[in-house]
Amino acid sequence: MADLDSKYRPHLEAQLEPGEELRGLCVASQQKGMFKGGSAVIGTTDRRLLLQSLDRRGDPDGEPQSILPEGIVSVKAGPAGGGWINVDTAILDHAAVRLQIQTTDGEKIKLMLMRGEGKLLGGLGGGDTQRQGLDALAGWFRA
Repeated sequence: MADLDSKYRPHLEAQLEPGEELRGLCVASQQKGMFKGGSAVIGTTDRRLLLQSLDRRGDPDGEPQSILPEGIVSVKAGPAGGGWINVDTAILDHAAVRLQIQTTDGEKIKLMLMRGEGKLLGGLGGGDTQRQGLDALAGWFRA
């Protein structure tokens, strides 16, 4: 199986505007309804987030959603077990993180992210690419 970076970076970079930099990418599970969900890749750039849905095979499905800072009404993050805390701290300090973004058009994006650490399950959780992507995501929210 290809690593996250080689599998998804070319697709996300093709979506960038001139001069825009892809700083990191990570995978997440996305809740789309009460009993419906899927997987997604989050690309963090210097300007926006790119949320790319994935099909059952893990391939990009449709066009990515572009999320600009001014398009976000609120964001909450916390450990997968519960409780909301500071967004960038939650992303960096927990093995599994819930992230909820509410956009100006009323959409609620609910994501679960793994940190991708540890020798046993780290590679399955995305490894270095996942960790670097989460660091980039936390930095984007911090800025």
